[in-house]
Amino acid sequence: MEINDFIQNFASQFEETEANKFTATTEFRSLEEWSSLLALSIIAMVDDVYNVRIKGDDIKNSKTIEDLYNIVKLKK
Repeated sequence: MEINDFIQNFASQFEETEANKFTATTEFRSLEEWSSLLALSIIAMVDDVYNVRIKGDDIKNSKTIEDLYNIVKLKK
């Protein structure tokens, strides 16, 4: 599991935010498009692509995409 692939998969859940806005240090909850629906999409993407179940608290406790990546990596 590579962080760049994770970032790309993470970014694919967004429809309006430009791809160049997504880096490991992106504070995703501060993105204008961020919503509870997107949080559910991220949870579903992680389950589908990485076969890892994360919870809302995992997202809530993550500040950056890299923080969430590290949680997924630990659970894998």
